[in-house]
Amino acid sequence: MSVAAERLQLPFPRPNVLDLAPLYEVLRREMPITPVTTPAGDPAWLVTRFTEVRDLLSDKRLGRSHPEPDKASRITTAAVQDGPTGNYETEEADHTRMRRLLTPAFSAKRMRMLHDYMQQLVDGYIDQLLVEHAAAPDGVVDLHTGLAFPLPVSVICRLLGVPEDDREYFHTLSERMANLAIGDDAHKAREEFSQYMVGLVETKRSQLGEDVISDLVRAQSADETYDYAEMIRLCVGLLFAGHETTVNRIGLGTLFLLTRPDQWQALAADPDGRVNATVEEIMRLGAPGDLGLLRYAHVDLDVAGVTINRGDAVILSVNAANRDTSVYSNAETFNPDRPEKPHLGFGHGGHFCIGASLARTELRVVFATLARRLPGLRLAKQLDELEVRTTLTGGVTALPVTW
Repeated sequence: MSVAAERLQLPFPRPNVLDLAPLYEVLRREMPITPVTTPAGDPAWLVTRFTEVRDLLSDKRLGRSHPEPDKASRITTAAVQDGPTGNYETEEADHTRMRRLLTPAFSAKRMRMLHDYMQQLVDGYIDQLLVEHAAAPDGVVDLHTGLAFPLPVSVICRLLGVPEDDREYFHTLSERMANLAIGDDAHKAREEFSQYMVGLVETKRSQLGEDVISDLVRAQSADETYDYAEMIRLCVGLLFAGHETTVNRIGLGTLFLLTRPDQWQALAADPDGRVNATVEEIMRLGAPGDLGLLRYAHVDLDVAGVTINRGDAVILSVNAANRDTSVYSNAETFNPDRPEKPHLGFGHGGHFCIGASLARTELRVVFATLARRLPGLRLAKQLDELEVRTTLTGGVTALPVTW
């Protein structure tokens, strides 16, 4: 199979929720920098090879902002990662300030403090699944609604300081924002989410607590140069990213393990000893969504012999890079024992995901506990029978299991 230098249409057809489109392997080999048309109908460059994706993730010549935002290509009709964000003139300084403010919130110390809370939640959700399993005539329960969804929502809300009663509401807004199929409603949801966050921030001003949103309110009150609108965007982004991707990685990780019974049995035999490597392999293979990370060129640059012009949209396919056969042996195979450990599931360089420690801690608690308490866990449907979510982050709508 060969590809021509024509503009390809994203997203590419894929066999199922766990496998990438076969075209990605061809592109990595023949055209690692490929002209494409985004789902929104705009031109972009798609980067698929590990080396270029890794290097561009930390290349300061690319950014989330655009020198002329009105002319920027859009990636989707969703309201999340649809186009440029931030101020072109101050992006680097804004990013540095953001990381300085948020690093303490995701410190190892705070993750240790959250660990026991996560463990209590996971055990409680599994207790409820056991009750539902016993009552179900066919013994089938939904691991998505019973564990994969509520855990990350509860954890990020606890960390950020979102009231318990608002959690279902904000998740509904997140679903609408990321939906690829409903057009204008995604942007209405984004505006509604921002208004909700304005109300929460104003409440925090008079009731500051020990949570991330309170920390940001304190910082904004102490620094007049810290833009209020920027703070609201950051709070919305943290709430969305802090749960949505972990929801899907719990689901995809479960599917990888249960479709490889040897790996599930190995984890069940030694949950504490194997869970770290298992989570890293889930992070390698289980990148959410069909597209990639959107960036814009701030200057003209040459990448692998291709000239990318200032203002061009660049889509960095972490999914494709993490399955690069020149880097990983049997790259499509789920194998926690593989010798090649580094992956790009959390990004690279100065933009390495600030919530990586949170995601790792959640996933380790989930999979070690599932393996310990439900060693006989198995899928109740075939992989091709599962419904894929029509959102930017992908995943499945339900995960029927039994034991």
